[in-house]
Amino acid sequence: MIAGIGVDIVHVHRMKKWMTNTGLLERYFNSEELIAVQKKTNGADLSLAARFAAKEAFGKALGTGFEGIILKDINVINKHNGQPEIKLSGTAKEAMNRKGASIIHLSLSHERDNAIAMVVLEYERS
Repeated sequence: MIAGIGVDIVHVHRMKKWMTNTGLLERYFNSEELIAVQKKTNGADLSLAARFAAKEAFGKALGTGFEGIILKDINVINKHNGQPEIKLSGTAKEAMNRKGASIIHLSLSHERDNAIAMVVLEYERS
């Protein structure tokens, strides 16, 4: 059963500006995300925009936004096959537990100027 749905879009231009401010990046992204993005020779700004959109979509799916959540506790990674997923820790994991959901579905897309993310939270399947 669906516990929540969230969608967000981020303009890539915003991330291009952020990439010149290490302190800002470290405020919103954890080290694993930043290392993955720095490895990219092309499209780092697109990747950051999609990850930030995923964080925003997660907050919307919770129905609470980021109240009490440290954004670095939402880690957007790619599985070995490239599929994106969200790994939670700390404040984000606590918020998910309060929601009662246990499954996160994530879809990301980006093209030139925009990145979009959709998150679906699901209660434990019986």
